[in-house]
Amino acid sequence: MTSSPMAPPVFKGALVSADRLRPGSSVVVFQYNPETLTRTLAARTTGGESGAGPLRLAGPPDETIKLSVEIDATDQLERGDPLTKSVGIAPALARLELLLYPASAAVIANEALAQAGVIEILPSQAPLTLLIWGARRILPVRVAEFSLTEEAFDLYLNPIRAKVDLGLKVTTYGDVGLASAAGALSMAAHVGREVLAGLGG
Repeated sequence: MTSSPMAPPVFKGALVSADRLRPGSSVVVFQYNPETLTRTLAARTTGGESGAGPLRLAGPPDETIKLSVEIDATDQLERGDPLTKSVGIAPALARLELLLYPASAAVIANEALAQAGVIEILPSQAPLTLLIWGARRILPVRVAEFSLTEEAFDLYLNPIRAKVDLGLKVTTYGDVGLASAAGALSMAAHVGREVLAGLGG
C-alpha cells in the first residue's frame, strides 16, 4: 500500500552510538516507532533533613526511559530481500546488542598489552550513545536494561520477528560535567524544557 504524497513524513526514532571502532554498526533506526515511552524522573536533592535547612536541588533529576522496539522481517521477505532470506533480522538485533559490548578490537588490543606486561589497563570507555526521539528530543543515554524476545523463526531458525525491551539511563551534565559532549546535550535538553514550559501558559 503506497502512502499519499500529501501525507506528512513520519520521523523514525533511533539509537546512535558514536563508536569510531565500529562505524558501520553504530546507527539503529527503529523499524516501527514504539507505541509507548515511559520516563521516570527522580529528584537529586540535598539538605532539608529533619527540617534542618532548606531542601536544595543538587542537579538535574535522574531520568530513566523504557521502551520496546519491534523488528519484523515480513516486508523484506515479501520483497525477496536476499540478506533477510539468508539471516533474517539477525543484523538488526546484533546492532542493538552491540550497544552493550566493547569493540572487539579494543578487547584484543588490551589483551595484547596485558601479555606485554603493561601494569594498568583501563576497561574500554563506552561510546557516546544518543536516543533520538524527534528533532527536539536528542538525549545522551546508557543502556541499563536489555531484554530480547525472539518471537518467530524461518526454516533455518533465523529470527524473523522480535521485541527488544530497553531501559535507558539518561546521562546528564550532573554526571559528566558541562564540558563534555553528553553534558552539553543534556544542558540543551534542560534549556529546551524551560522554553517549552514557558509556551502557552
